[in-house]
Amino acid sequence: MHMTAKKMSGRGLLSLVRHEGIVPGPYRDVNQVWTFGIGHTRAAGSPDPATMPRGMPDDLDALIREAFKIFKADIESYEAAVLRAVKVPLAPHEFDALVSFHFNTGGIARAALTRHLNAGDRVAAADAFLNWRRPASILPRREAEQRLFLHGRYPGGTIPVWSVDPAGRVNFRRPVRQLSGDEALALLHPAEPFKPPARKPMRPAPSGWLAQLAAHAANLFRKA
Repeated sequence: MHMTAKKMSGRGLLSLVRHEGIVPGPYRDVNQVWTFGIGHTRAAGSPDPATMPRGMPDDLDALIREAFKIFKADIESYEAAVLRAVKVPLAPHEFDALVSFHFNTGGIARAALTRHLNAGDRVAAADAFLNWRRPASILPRREAEQRLFLHGRYPGGTIPVWSVDPAGRVNFRRPVRQLSGDEALALLHPAEPFKPPARKPMRPAPSGWLAQLAAHAANLFRKA
């Protein structure tokens, strides 16, 4: 068994974002909690989605970038919670599945799957993913997390960006944009701006008597 990763893999992050989707404005989730971007709520920290401008933004690209920026900050606490709760080594795909589960449920510390896992029963742990299946619409995600945990099968496909109205209602009928995996990875890991190498400072030209001495020495060298 591999040592437990400290961070989600790139594929794990993409699979989680695919599950969540991206909503570039505040919306009410199934529990009527104000949410923004990639599953961000006030409980995760600033900003509070309830205080953000409502409806679709004028600059969609800017809000998508903001959603990924907030998501990167949010995910660290979920990774840390999984590391605290699980006492046995995890393969990277197992860690990815558990962080995805916890990001959605917040239940890693009290879930039966964690107890089974810490007791060394990975099969029972995988089965227990499906204990968290409400609302019914979440079942495909639980099954995908279960497959990832057991077999390392990462879901594929594009990442939808959904529209939202000023009342916080999301239109899930048709995404306003689809991000490829490469586009999402570029947003998760933006390239560092190019910095040209620092130039070595040039020695100042000699002046005064030192310049005269240098000129005299050069003249003698030419005569020789």
